[in-house]
Amino acid sequence: MGTPLKIVGFTIARNAVRFGYPLEESLRSMLPLVDELVVAVGDGEDATWELVQGIGDPKIRAFRTVWDMNHREGGEVLSEQTNLALKACTGDWGLYLQADEVLHEHSLEPLRAAMARHLDDGTEGLNFRYLHFYGSYQTVQDHPRKWYAKAVRAVRLGLGVESWGDAMGFRLRRADGTVRDLKTRDSGVTVHHYGWARPPRVMVDKQKNLDRFYHDDAWLSREYLEQERRVKDFYADRGDLVFFKGSHPAVMRARVEAQDWDFDHGIANQWPDWVRHIYNPLFYRIEIRVKRVGGFLRHPFRRRR
Repeated sequence: MGTPLKIVGFTIARNAVRFGYPLEESLRSMLPLVDELVVAVGDGEDATWELVQGIGDPKIRAFRTVWDMNHREGGEVLSEQTNLALKACTGDWGLYLQADEVLHEHSLEPLRAAMARHLDDGTEGLNFRYLHFYGSYQTVQDHPRKWYAKAVRAVRLGLGVESWGDAMGFRLRRADGTVRDLKTRDSGVTVHHYGWARPPRVMVDKQKNLDRFYHDDAWLSREYLEQERRVKDFYADRGDLVFFKGSHPAVMRARVEAQDWDFDHGIANQWPDWVRHIYNPLFYRIEIRVKRVGGFLRHPFRRRR
C-alpha cells in the first residue's frame, strides 16, 4: 500500500454569524474527509470565533487575523486572508470552501478518489461543479452565462499555489516570481453554494458588507441610500431558475427546514426550458452589450416578470 493522502481543509471567515453564512455546516461537511481543518477567523463584530471553537473537533486549527481594509479594491483582502490560511497547510491536497459553500456527504469518497488518482500526474488543482441556490433552498440558478459553472476548490500543496483576485480562483507562482494558471482536472464533485439563499433583509446587509471589499465609503453611501427599497427589490432580478430536485447535504437539513421567508420564484413566467437553453448560451452576451449601449433597452422577446 502507498502512503496515505494527507488532505487539509482551509477557509476564512469574518462576521459569518451576523450575515447568515452557513459556516458551521461548511466546516462540518469537510471534517470527515480532511486530516486537519485550518480556519482563519477575521476581526469581526460577532460570535464567529466562538462558533468555530464550539464545534469542538480536534481537527480544527483556528487562528485570528486582522483584515486590512486599505486593500479592499477588487476584493484583494479576500485573497490575502485566504493565502494566510493556505500557507498554514502542509500535506498533499488543500481543500478550500468559502463560508457559504457545502459538500454533500455522498461526494467525499469520490473526491478522495480523485485526489489519489491525480496526485502524481502533474495536476495542480481540481475543478468542482456548482449548484447556486437562489432565493430559497428549493430553487437554483440555471443560466450558464450569469453564474459560474465551476471553480477550483482543491489545490496541490507545496508547489507555490496561491489565491488571487477576490479569492475566487488560484494560480501558481514560479520561483522567478512570475505566475501562471494551474493545470487542472475535473473532480467530478459538486459544491452546494448557499450564498444567495437567505431572507432579503439579511441578503442586503450581507451584500453591503461584501461591497465594502470592492468600493469606497462614498460609493456605499450612494448605493445604499434607500435601504428599504433594496430589501423589497433584492430578488427582483431572478435570472433563470429551476426547482432543486436533489438532496441537500445532511449538515444543511436543519437550516433548510427552518426557512421562514417566502420567495416568489416566478418560474412559471420564464421562457420554456428549451428556448432558454438555446438563447442564453448564444445571445445573452449580445443582449448585455445592447443594454450597455442603450441603457434602457431590453431584448424585445425577453418576458417580463
